[in-house]
Amino acid sequence: MPIGDKMSGNNGKKPDTREQLIKMLTKAGKKEIESRVLSRKKSTKPTISGTAKVLDIHRDTLYTWLREFDVDFKQISDALPTTISQEIVETNTSVYLIGEALVGEGNDVAHIDLLIGDKKGPVGEAFASGLSNLSVGHTPLLAVIRPNLPPKPHTLLVPKVTVKNLDDAGKIFGPAQAAVAKAVADAVEEGMIPKDKVDDWVIVCSVFVHPEASDYRKIYHYNYGATKLALKRALSKYPTLEKIFYDKDRAKHPIMGFKVPRLWRPPYLQISLDIPELERIKKIIAQIPGSDRIIMEAGTPLIKRYGTKVINDLRQVAKDMFVVADLKTLDVGKVEVDVAYEETADAVVAAGLAPVETLDSFIHEAKRLGIYAFVDMLNVEDCIEKLKMLKEFPDVVILHRGIDQETGRTIGLDLIQELRRSFKDKRFLIAVAGGIVPETAREALEGGANIVIIGRYVTQSKDVERAVRDFLELTPVMREDVDLFRVHVE
Repeated sequence: MPIGDKMSGNNGKKPDTREQLIKMLTKAGKKEIESRVLSRKKSTKPTISGTAKVLDIHRDTLYTWLREFDVDFKQISDALPTTISQEIVETNTSVYLIGEALVGEGNDVAHIDLLIGDKKGPVGEAFASGLSNLSVGHTPLLAVIRPNLPPKPHTLLVPKVTVKNLDDAGKIFGPAQAAVAKAVADAVEEGMIPKDKVDDWVIVCSVFVHPEASDYRKIYHYNYGATKLALKRALSKYPTLEKIFYDKDRAKHPIMGFKVPRLWRPPYLQISLDIPELERIKKIIAQIPGSDRIIMEAGTPLIKRYGTKVINDLRQVAKDMFVVADLKTLDVGKVEVDVAYEETADAVVAAGLAPVETLDSFIHEAKRLGIYAFVDMLNVEDCIEKLKMLKEFPDVVILHRGIDQETGRTIGLDLIQELRRSFKDKRFLIAVAGGIVPETAREALEGGANIVIIGRYVTQSKDVERAVRDFLELTPVMREDVDLFRVHVE
């Protein structure tokens, strides 16, 4: 039977309508892309000749159909999902795809990890090894829709949690087994898994069922959804790098219970908590609106009064916040970094006036521990020259005008571009501080600043929330991340 007959079901016959032709071209295009990927061809875009071959017709015939039904082949080609060409991940020409999904809540929650790929490849080897190597409490079993009816591709279940008794076994061999099998069968019927691959591929599915799960309906419901989602993700190579980079600084692991933000998506608003009164500071923090753009600074006066342990105190009311310990280190750089790190600081601040050796030690230790090194250039006459003397570059450079030096409502911003020009090969953020108000913050952001550091405008405000929003509304990206507008989308 010609490939076109198997693919289209049209036996090379001319379609009756424009819609039929578009459907035929879409199916043939997907088939051709898969063939190109497996053949390791540079381009995975469907061609007129290749599509005609899949449809088992001459390319001139296809050209005629396209003209007659007024169909733009390029439009059809461009509309095909880009992930189709990425669905076939090769290991010695074998498909090897990975998927994961967590669905549900409580003790009945489902977590699925799976592999899907060719029998004649790593996934097939894992399937055979798992089925033939049994272990106590983690006995692999084939998924079945009902006894004597497995789905295709054949699927091996591997319990993640040790099965200790018949009650545990009943949950695995009952609702979990059926849910996974049904999800696989439905994925084939719906076209998620290519029908022509069901005898070539196998699936290895690791299944979590909590020992205290009790609702069979929920166990089935959640495991079905998790398996279906994991399959979809595997076949589309989810997640994209863009998704990972965006979410890694915003995500909160459900079991860990808090998130650990990073700072490579400016601009940010850093709130300096300089008032040396802990209870008052906690009340201020409680009024700050939620935003991924906010950094909390444990100010120098606060740390001098309570020590670095105040960082953990702040975590009680701001556990998801990025917290900077403003140590203004002038000596023993490594020691001060270690002390702040032990109290869970996300970043530490050294004084730019410190000796070069101290700054080198400070920055090196912060980077070794995976936290950020800030250097505050307050009163440094030539910050560019000072930075050139360092072995390692800090993550953040603070251009700072001291409280006792503040006059007027403007700040000098010419140094921002000078820093960028002088260190264009470095990756770092620039913060500005010293009497910042919304007007000067806007000026700083437009001038190239990545972080604006504010203090009294917020901490001494009668309406802390409103004062913070005055800054968060300065740019579109800062507005987008405010709690009132942020919606979780998976």
